[in-house]
Amino acid sequence: MPERIIMSEDQIRRAIVRIAHEAVENNDGCDDLVLIGIHTRGVPLAHRIAEAIKVFENIEIPVGAIGIGLHRDDLSYLGIKPVIRPNDIPINITDKNVVLVDDVLFTGRSVRAAMDALVDIGRPRRILLAVLIDRGHRELPIKANFVGKNIPSFRPERIQLRLRETDAVDEVVVMDPAEAAAVQSRGG
Repeated sequence: MPERIIMSEDQIRRAIVRIAHEAVENNDGCDDLVLIGIHTRGVPLAHRIAEAIKVFENIEIPVGAIGIGLHRDDLSYLGIKPVIRPNDIPINITDKNVVLVDDVLFTGRSVRAAMDALVDIGRPRRILLAVLIDRGHRELPIKANFVGKNIPSFRPERIQLRLRETDAVDEVVVMDPAEAAAVQSRGG
């Protein structure tokens, strides 16, 4: 079987609502809270978390997007050119509590790049990390503060979040190593 669904639309929705509650609780409310999504799927996740917060707190949280292409440390290793995506940070993040939002936490290298990009923009009071999936296999000492679901995996497997905003469907799938290699070679 080339891929299997491990999170449904309802499971994703529940995980997002839980992350939203945990972020507000950890921040002791919504003051100085900013959500910044890492391109690509972290951005719609950040917007969905903000929408969930608006439902139960009746407060609009600023949401931004950050590109990490210029901050990645694996480009020469992988032999690829950086994909440059624009930053869209709606407010000054200096002295704010920033929740960095990503789809799948794997080696930690994307998160490290995003933190570098954030501090190039401003100096947050603190940076917290929210991820929908934590699959393990860290190469850097990075740990998420808010996790939708921990999914143990084999290193060669690929775990992919698909969202309506980017993929026309909400689901998380695990691809077998051969399919993951084929998708990677196509640039997916």
